[in-house]
Amino acid sequence: MAAAPKKKKNTNFYKYIKWFWIIFASGIGAVGLLFLLASWGVFGELPSFDRLENPQTNLATEIISSDGKTLGKLYLDDNRTPIVYSDLPQNLVDALVATEDARYYEHSGIDARGTLRAVAYMGSKGGASTITQQLARQLFVGVRSKNLFETITQKIKEWVIAIRLERQYTKEEIIAMYMNIYDFNYNADGILSASKIYFGKEPKDLKIEESAVLVGMLKNSSFYNPIRREELVFNRRNTVLEQMAKYDYITEEVSDSLQATKMDINFNPESHREGLATYFRMYIQGFMNKWVRDNPKPDGEKYNIYLDGLKVYTTIDSRMQQNAEEAVQEHMKKLQAEFFHQNTPDRNKTAPFLDITPEEVNTIMERALKSSDRWRIMRNEGKSEKEIRASFKVPTEMTVFDWNSPTKEKDTTLTPLDSIRYYKSFLRTAMMSMEPQTGHVKAWVGGLNYKHFQYDNVIQGARQVGSTFKPIVYAAAIDQLRLSPCDVLSDIQYCIEAHKHGNMEAWCPSNSNGKYSGENMTLKYALANSVNTITAQLMDRIGPKSVVTIAKNLGITSNIPEVPSIALGTPDINVYEMVGAYGTFANQGVYVKPVMLTRIEDKNGTVLYEYIPETRDVLSKDVAYAMVNLMEGVTQGGSGTRLRTTGAKDQSVYKEVITGYPYEFKNPIAGKTGTTQNQSDGWFMGMVPNLVTGVWVGGEERATHFKSILYGQGASMALPIWGLYMKKNYSDKDLGISLKEFEKPEELSINVDCNKIDEAAPGPKKPTDDLDDLDF
Repeated sequence: MAAAPKKKKNTNFYKYIKWFWIIFASGIGAVGLLFLLASWGVFGELPSFDRLENPQTNLATEIISSDGKTLGKLYLDDNRTPIVYSDLPQNLVDALVATEDARYYEHSGIDARGTLRAVAYMGSKGGASTITQQLARQLFVGVRSKNLFETITQKIKEWVIAIRLERQYTKEEIIAMYMNIYDFNYNADGILSASKIYFGKEPKDLKIEESAVLVGMLKNSSFYNPIRREELVFNRRNTVLEQMAKYDYITEEVSDSLQATKMDINFNPESHREGLATYFRMYIQGFMNKWVRDNPKPDGEKYNIYLDGLKVYTTIDSRMQQNAEEAVQEHMKKLQAEFFHQNTPDRNKTAPFLDITPEEVNTIMERALKSSDRWRIMRNEGKSEKEIRASFKVPTEMTVFDWNSPTKEKDTTLTPLDSIRYYKSFLRTAMMSMEPQTGHVKAWVGGLNYKHFQYDNVIQGARQVGSTFKPIVYAAAIDQLRLSPCDVLSDIQYCIEAHKHGNMEAWCPSNSNGKYSGENMTLKYALANSVNTITAQLMDRIGPKSVVTIAKNLGITSNIPEVPSIALGTPDINVYEMVGAYGTFANQGVYVKPVMLTRIEDKNGTVLYEYIPETRDVLSKDVAYAMVNLMEGVTQGGSGTRLRTTGAKDQSVYKEVITGYPYEFKNPIAGKTGTTQNQSDGWFMGMVPNLVTGVWVGGEERATHFKSILYGQGASMALPIWGLYMKKNYSDKDLGISLKEFEKPEELSINVDCNKIDEAAPGPKKPTDDLDDLDF
């Protein structure tokens, strides 16, 4: 009688066990069914295997310097450039795994333990999303829905895609993809952009505590914003460091030590108008726009320079570019201060314009007004001219360029008309530096600040070149007449009569001081001191047609009229063409067209374009060397002497205005200064054996200029930029800028040693001072 109840108890126990396994199996089956349904696309289309193999992300075009640095990128919305796993520092990978997915290397896309924990505790002890799931959501699923059913289906799709990703890619590839896809804000799309924007360095150079900041941002980059919520991000960084210690990636001691350090955010926002080599990057953008039109993909579709992840390899050296931009800023800031000082309302009633009538000022302002963006926009909106003109007189809050601000900007209130005049008061500049043997352009500075001055004076702007054109005249004369730097001519007033060489009237150029010494002088001395009468005699002997021909052979495509006055530099030519022309002298008479980019690759590394050098023989080695020797005289005893010593009568003036002076270079330097009428344009072309650099300084309007030659000459406006730039280059031995002599032909047929000729013949040996002569 006692056994019957016991048997009933066992029956009930087995019944419970049976139902447990039925429910458990049903749950497993339901989950499996959900996965199966999801894989069939019931809950929405899943990515195909092709898309898994090639995830569609917007990839910016990367512009890369010759020394392997990213100069900038071309993008619309996503500033993203992918990098491979091997380029990630181990501390970044460790921080990611420790914080986001501690069992990352143990699961196959879904962390079962983490999922059960998240369900059991309703997410209060952390979520269950693995790194692979997060990547799946970033790539294919999108923002989490607020609808419960959609949230569940999205999660299921994440699981399915995560498993597929794990089958398709290695763990290392998944980590790289995740770090490349994440948006860190401020155009920091992906880890490469983020490390540069927040810390100013490549990912491989990130320190442990810096990697911890970026990994901490993965939780929510908008919320954990190191620029706006520094304390919050600091605490989040320390949480990441604690996690790294918890999972033995670093010791407790290291973690505690790093948690005590400051974050040291080095914020470098990237945009098309900021950063290094902005003017050059805009040139590359223009080149790429044309290139993609002319070079479609194999299927006929056009490349998209903002989305297809192209890589553009350029000739720019990032270190030399930095040196060039610093030189421009150091000199122009002080030169501009002096210009402002000379153009206060009490000193110049038409400031910033000089020597023009009020009517001419009105003409300049009217032209600027009608070509402004404000005028164009309001006209397109259908506004009347009366309304548009009235708007230019309304005080408006605006941000303008300011040399004295750390950010080079200041907030102010001006009328739009006054802002036009304000910007016209700034002296502009252009600089380009090139390796003459290869034509590789190493530095390109198109202006003061691209955000505020978008006109590129290197290649867009053409200005009168003044005496920097004279070497082309001398080259034609030496080439055709077989002259020598040591040949002599008399400094006397010289006229080319009317109706000769295309002249309508007699042309009788004078020297800048209006005086003529009457003495014989060598061509070397005459060029060094920009003696106009000697240049006029050479022009008469060879004719302007010969000069124009050789100028064209030297790569100058700008219009040069065949008239004698071009001898003194009346043509408008840009810096790009002048540097290419001078490079021929340094390259033993061989012209090499300036090269800005060497190749283009697609995102997979396939070469799409490679540059083929364009060269031609223009001068013999003897003539080219004779020209270099002539221009060495400019820095030995002419208008470029200040590169070697002080030389000025009032040194305090130059020390105040001309930064970096004196320069005290000891190495061979060939060059030529140039100053145009009324000091509207100042030039300096400088050469050492493996680097040719051209600099121009002047106002946007020719009426914007210094009153006197003391400040307005090329030796004061442009030469200092060259001097500062070269001092910076020489301080970096890794750049390999030559200190040697220019290469001399083995059998030089032209006499360049003027000390061997009769001392009575050459005339004066030393200039009275180092001021550059005006050219006409």
